[in-house]
Amino acid sequence: MSEETPLPVTSSHEPEWTSNACDFYRNVLSVLTDSPCAIGGAFALQKHTGIWRATKDLDLLLPPSEVAPALRRLRESGFETRIEDSVWLAKVQRGDYFVDLITGISNACLIVDHSWIARSVSDEVLGIPCKVLAPEEVIASKIFISRRERFDGADLAHLLRKCGERLDWDRLLQLSESHWQLLYWSLVLFAYIYPAHTDVVPSTIWQQLTDRFRTEVQHPQKDAPFRGSLVDPLMFAIDVDEWGERDLYREYRESHPCLLRIEEEEWKETNR
Repeated sequence: MSEETPLPVTSSHEPEWTSNACDFYRNVLSVLTDSPCAIGGAFALQKHTGIWRATKDLDLLLPPSEVAPALRRLRESGFETRIEDSVWLAKVQRGDYFVDLITGISNACLIVDHSWIARSVSDEVLGIPCKVLAPEEVIASKIFISRRERFDGADLAHLLRKCGERLDWDRLLQLSESHWQLLYWSLVLFAYIYPAHTDVVPSTIWQQLTDRFRTEVQHPQKDAPFRGSLVDPLMFAIDVDEWGERDLYREYRESHPCLLRIEEEEWKETNR
């Protein structure tokens, strides 16, 4: 049996990037320098918290309408590209390294739009001028990542610890919208981890979400749909498959308004 890949350990020390990885990331960023996109993932986490994490990919977030032009430019520059999941993910690959073009999250509850790019911050990544996702959008994109095989609770706690006092909380509430309970859950987890620093979250936010939560649990909507599959469609499969609950994960994905696609002529060219 092969050894399992070791789990990441948080650190402020920058990983030693291979020359192949650096060249690949820089080349992709250079091709898309004028495209409306912003870096997320590990590089955005480092920007806002100082935490480095070794990664074999780079996340670029962009609106769905911008994916086809970006892939076209990348293919014209000699890169291998594909749409991995039409709801939210396209990939650019070279060897073992990837750049993910991300337009939302896999359960279709959140879609990147041009406001995400407009609110991003100017920076450099690996020496290339670029935009990095603002902390509010980073947090909003992570509150659903709570599956058995991956949980971003530590990232959320670190982002709140480092950015809480300067967050645009109205923006964060807007992004979480009808899924505000997951934001509240993240704040409660933060309060457990950092009990001495709960004041980085405004008291009005604590009060607003606590009152809202209290009202909801005291007066539950009896026709409210089951939402477990939005959190983890595998761990909550029994609820859908055997207990008769609605599958909002499937419904949201099937009704997604901005599916990614490549025009037929481009597919022929890509697969020639």
